[in-house]
Amino acid sequence: MSGPEIHPDWQVLPPELLIGEILRQPGHPCITNSFQAEDMIVLHLLRQLNPEIPVLFLDTGYHFAETYSYRDTMVRKWSLNLTNLQAEQTVEEQEAAFGILNQSDPTRCCGLRKVGPLMRGLEQYDIWFTGLRREQSPTRKNLRQVEQHVLPSDKTLLKVSPLAEWNWKQVWEYLTRNEIDYLPLYDQGYASIGCEPCTSIPEDPNNPRSGRWSGKKLECGIHTFSEKTS
Repeated sequence: MSGPEIHPDWQVLPPELLIGEILRQPGHPCITNSFQAEDMIVLHLLRQLNPEIPVLFLDTGYHFAETYSYRDTMVRKWSLNLTNLQAEQTVEEQEAAFGILNQSDPTRCCGLRKVGPLMRGLEQYDIWFTGLRREQSPTRKNLRQVEQHVLPSDKTLLKVSPLAEWNWKQVWEYLTRNEIDYLPLYDQGYASIGCEPCTSIPEDPNNPRSGRWSGKKLECGIHTFSEKTS
């Protein structure tokens, strides 16, 4: 199934102009949001043009208490149109069936609690906004601002990462300038924040995701499971 054509100039537009251009395209948009700094910036920009944009949060059941509290605070403060995407099994059901997968098989755990729910959740949308940046990880070094992705169902959608070229300094400058509250875990030294059992303060300050999965991997799979076609 073919998706919308990608215009070359989309790859070089600044975030606010890119978002405006993409929102004029046909189809239903959404944003995936883990409530990390980059996601909040993209959401802040999106809300200026589409305050009701659906916000998809992968509620794995394993997040930090601080993440849940911050999520709930920002949902109220910004009146977010939030959808919590959840796995087919509760944490208790999964652990009873398979043990503690985040210790024995974190890739399978991510597949059950992140990849599967997201791929199902994206089915009703045509445009997928993210807060991904190239600087975040070696696995993201070739990230483009706009890409076509195919879901396992063969549905094609636009994946849009307006901050692809940004560095960490630009992220924090934007948050400060726009007085956006941020997840308090950053003040404790965390740089890339996911599920609590698989997140630690990075040992390598030049690689924020070195604090994820004890350095055993860099991606949970939600940004690598869909097939990039352009």
